[in-house]
Amino acid sequence: MRFVVLAILLGFPALDLYATARFSAWTGVPMWAWLGISVVSGLLLLRSERNAFRARTVAALRGDQPLLRGIVDSGRKVLAGILLLMPGIASDLIALALLLLPINLGRRFEPQAAGAGRAHGAQAIEGKFRRIE
Repeated sequence: MRFVVLAILLGFPALDLYATARFSAWTGVPMWAWLGISVVSGLLLLRSERNAFRARTVAALRGDQPLLRGIVDSGRKVLAGILLLMPGIASDLIALALLLLPINLGRRFEPQAAGAGRAHGAQAIEGKFRRIE
């Protein structure tokens, strides 16, 4: 069992690099360009997601956004960034598929907002008042 897992972990990058070499020969674009663009985009994605995760966490703590949606979305983008850092075009295609998936977890777990009574996560209390002078 361990040998199978090891063969998959070592075989996938080797096959991915072979596929990238064949694809770069087919397109005429140098292989280093494909790998360089992939690494740079992976680093930029991870850097931007670090800042976005902080903002999503603060928004979840304030009650503006559900926590589950922020965690799943950030996890999906971090996994895509790691796949972009791996050399090869197959891992890049998997990363792009992860980025294009419309995952909206947490939307069904949100409390139903009344529309006008919801401002920055706080609900308004309905009632009557009169001014005493």
